[in-house]
Amino acid sequence: MSGFVPHVLREYALLADGERGALCGPRGDIAWLCAPGWSDSAVMSSLIGGTGGYTVSPVEPCVWGGYYEPGTLVWRNRWVTTSTAVECREALSYPGDPHRVVLLRRVEAVEREVRMQVRLELGDAFGRRSLRELRRDGDGTWTGRTGDLRVRWTGAGDAVAGDDGLGFELTVPAGGRHDLVLEISDRRLPGRVDPGYLWQATEHGWHTAVPELGHTVAPRDARHSYAVLRGLTTSTGGMVAAATLGLPERSEAGRNYDYRYVWLRDQCYAGLAAAVDEPHPLLDDALRFSTARVLDHGDRILPAYRTDGTPPPDETTLKLPGYPGGSDVVGNHVAHQFQLDALGELLQLHAAAARHGHFDGDVQRASDVVVRLITERWDQPEAGVWELEDQWWTHSRLACVAGLNALAREVPAHRGAELSGLADKILAETTSRCLDAGGFWKRSPVHPGTDAALLLPPVRGALPADDPRTRATLVAVREHLTEDGYVYRFASDELPLGEAEGAFLLCGFTMALACFHQGDRAGAFRWFERNRAACGPPGLFAEEYDVRQRQLRGNLPQAFVHAMLLETAQRLS
Repeated sequence: MSGFVPHVLREYALLADGERGALCGPRGDIAWLCAPGWSDSAVMSSLIGGTGGYTVSPVEPCVWGGYYEPGTLVWRNRWVTTSTAVECREALSYPGDPHRVVLLRRVEAVEREVRMQVRLELGDAFGRRSLRELRRDGDGTWTGRTGDLRVRWTGAGDAVAGDDGLGFELTVPAGGRHDLVLEISDRRLPGRVDPGYLWQATEHGWHTAVPELGHTVAPRDARHSYAVLRGLTTSTGGMVAAATLGLPERSEAGRNYDYRYVWLRDQCYAGLAAAVDEPHPLLDDALRFSTARVLDHGDRILPAYRTDGTPPPDETTLKLPGYPGGSDVVGNHVAHQFQLDALGELLQLHAAAARHGHFDGDVQRASDVVVRLITERWDQPEAGVWELEDQWWTHSRLACVAGLNALAREVPAHRGAELSGLADKILAETTSRCLDAGGFWKRSPVHPGTDAALLLPPVRGALPADDPRTRATLVAVREHLTEDGYVYRFASDELPLGEAEGAFLLCGFTMALACFHQGDRAGAFRWFERNRAACGPPGLFAEEYDVRQRQLRGNLPQAFVHAMLLETAQRLS
């Protein structure tokens, strides 16, 4: 959208309703929204250099702040201008309709009369299809189309159409408020709904969807992470890995990906986090989506899917500038990979389900399929947790050992003995091939050095805390893969830590769990507190963190980081 440039990632807030998500910047500028669903094309794409945005911002010079209403993804932008203060309450109506976006914005004049600049520009297909058939009804409601999508905007009766969309200056009297409701649908729009009712329904929806989590060591952040995961999870149960595409992990490094799909591994992390104490609904969502994929696809199972269960498209580009330092990539090459570690994570999820009495017929059948796949494929090269070239990755084998052991504890003795026997066989071969002379796990038989991902399988039950291999790996990761309280996933052959890529926040929380597993409670808290501080005012985490520049890197928000924060906050309590 002309006149607005991208912000650093730590300043964006997420609005999400389960079916799609929007990113809102500190100038009240919504720079990203796909419609009608997560992996559909964007109608607001100024984040990656396209057109389309929606701004509600003070006319006067101002400074910005903001906060989420507790246990929700209802965001409050707050500005202090040279003469007054103003807030704009922002949300996607929750729970979301898969076919209809309902974006709510309520301007509240806190102290004195306030003037706001309001601008709306929509362009489906990442800006290639502009608004057309614009019409203002007698009550001031605007209707139109962008591509095949229907649009309705209420509360903007004073707007004027221009070359770049609609705009007007809004004046709100002292103590007053003004509602703006934007609807975008791939079907015929229903009758108009009162904004007050939509806000009330959204508040109720969030308050019933997000548990209190008051027993954790960080209740506010744990609850917020649950809300983020809830907002990323559709009615199908599928949880997208992130809301965005193409945001750079490293400037001009070529590592730009589309994460608007459901990775089974990430889904398992969220389900496990929801099962630490009582079984929260995100556990059943993870089970429902992953079980359907296992039973539908069997030995053709993919690492990731669209939220409707179909494969993600291959990578293409949009011919847009992209986010600074990033790219405009759409789709993901993951559909051509096999990732063995995801099978181990699935068994860990099934074991958690069994502990809570959720191990029903379909989950049991899916578990049998996963065990068969591990039996047949554990010795084959595959892409692993970091989606690299096919290799005999150590972490993948240990993830399967952890999953087999976890499930063995929850099933009848004879079945448990079979699972434990397979786990022992895989562990013995992995030890033979992948144990460094220094006693720690190395990345693969041909990759020297360790990997921070190797801290997690022992926590999950692959090996005891006092096993020499577990302890030596923790020491190796701490000595070679950490900087200033943050953890890198592995060392590059060419560049020092911090120059090859950012620290992985997932690995920072994993380090906290590994220390806790060793009985080092103080160390666990240090790692936890350091890494949970690596966010901006909205409390969102990307995949990576640039330690030296103190900036988030990669797509936003990254679901598995929030899942690991949620799990760690519960386990440390």
